[in-house]
Amino acid sequence: MKTLYFDCFSGLSGDMTIGALIDAGGDFSQLETEMKKLHIEDEYELKVTSVNKNGITATKFDVLLKNDVHHHHDHTHEHMEHTHSHDEHNHTHDYHHGHTHSHVHDHEHDHGHHHHHHGHHHHRSYRDIAEMIRSSELTEQVKETSLKIFKKIGEAEGKIHGMPLDEVHFHEVGAVDSIIDIVGTAILLEQLGVEKIKSSAVPTGSGHIHIDHGVYPVPAPATLEILRGVPLSKSDLKGELTTPTGAAFIAVLAEEFTTFPSMKVQSIGYGAGTKSFPKHPNVLRVVIGEE
Repeated sequence: MKTLYFDCFSGLSGDMTIGALIDAGGDFSQLETEMKKLHIEDEYELKVTSVNKNGITATKFDVLLKNDVHHHHDHTHEHMEHTHSHDEHNHTHDYHHGHTHSHVHDHEHDHGHHHHHHGHHHHRSYRDIAEMIRSSELTEQVKETSLKIFKKIGEAEGKIHGMPLDEVHFHEVGAVDSIIDIVGTAILLEQLGVEKIKSSAVPTGSGHIHIDHGVYPVPAPATLEILRGVPLSKSDLKGELTTPTGAAFIAVLAEEFTTFPSMKVQSIGYGAGTKSFPKHPNVLRVVIGEE
């Protein structure tokens, strides 16, 4: 059985996962083609580069948002998402406009992606995103995987903020990034023929993050809610290592949590986060092989 093992010794995020899957043999041009089935390609460009993290060559995946250069930034994710990282993040989520914007924008978290040049797209609710995926020409398997992951995140956000799933809103930055990361991961997993997924325990990082409501410990409330039932591992690295999207990948997709499984290794991929640590490669490793 073709098994993928998430070796997330530095946590994981949406962009790190896509970077690792491309590095392990995923076809980037096919990914771009499939993503067009969502009909939002006028909102973004995708970029893949090779970077070096503490001696490890890894693939860095970025989403560049298009439209007006100006962005409505009063929801200060320290705007790090635009030039740096999930990694350092003092992301402050936008809770204006009378509804909650999920802090699921992986770029504001520890692994950073997305150098955004973008305008003020409308907010997208969970309901909008689910409908976009259902009505697309994506394969049934990709739709099913994507919807399960979005639902996991939406339910966690709804529980934290005390609102029904359909009313959870993803801020425009987070919406496009999350859609690409989640649907893109589902596309690549199908493309790579993965039949089973296993994972290591998940480090969440340490320290505190700043959001609109104050200073919160790592992991952030929604991330921790998503990780219910998932084995966590201690990490003294400062920062949020696992983002809500990364947490949802593991919570939804991993069938088993284990140390390195017995397998005949076929391909290995390294996906890079943005931040660099002095003695720790900030990468996600995926290993694909036959069990």
